[in-house]
Amino acid sequence: MKKFLIALTAALTVVAFNAVAHGDAKPLHGGIVQVASDLQFELVPQPNGATLYVVDHDKPADTSKMSGKLTVLNGTEKSEVALRPSGANKLEAADVKIAVGSKVVASVTGANGKATTVRFSVK
Repeated sequence: MKKFLIALTAALTVVAFNAVAHGDAKPLHGGIVQVASDLQFELVPQPNGATLYVVDHDKPADTSKMSGKLTVLNGTEKSEVALRPSGANKLEAADVKIAVGSKVVASVTGANGKATTVRFSVK
């Protein structure tokens, strides 16, 4: 039992350390923040689209060679739009409506070809 408690404490310490090591996950642009694959993603809905900011360990990530797709579920409506680089650490999607209650999935492919999927719930 004692070994189990020591192992559990060690595991929880590692999890807590990793959560802190990847930033505090606070929105910097008024959006919704999620962490996936050691990157922090902030989805910011716009009047006719969305901006996805990407941060790597508290530093803006280079999105110039990233690409992806944004899938938006508004009730029974499903929209898919491309994510394109737009500035230092931004990807943008145009011609999509993100409303309160929407479920959004961002599929982002990095310069290394690795795909990351991030899910957001808009409140």
